[in-house]
Amino acid sequence: MTQITYTRQGDYLLPNLLPPQEPQIPLGKYASMRRRFLQQHRKVTYTNLLTTGQLHSHLMEIEETAKQRISLLVTQMAQTEGVTEELKATDQMKWVGLMNNFRASAEEQILQELIYA
Repeated sequence: MTQITYTRQGDYLLPNLLPPQEPQIPLGKYASMRRRFLQQHRKVTYTNLLTTGQLHSHLMEIEETAKQRISLLVTQMAQTEGVTEELKATDQMKWVGLMNNFRASAEEQILQELIYA
């Protein structure tokens, strides 16, 4: 158990209570979206993660999982639809359009499963 220290504020001694400190890691798009969702709609969960020092690890896990799942889903959708490197070489605009559609669909699915759950 750690020793509690106090700070004098006028006639009162106030305890120096801080939540466990985590390293500050820059957050990506999905981690920022998850944090905003927790702050606005899941206040108890956000407070619990913050006070136990697990918020940043939770957000980084969400970020990594979201990126991996989107990459996997886009690859699977491209294979299912028959989008190949040959199409990329012959009709780049069609390939870009299809890949953007796949990415948007995958991102929408991930937002519902991971970010806003």
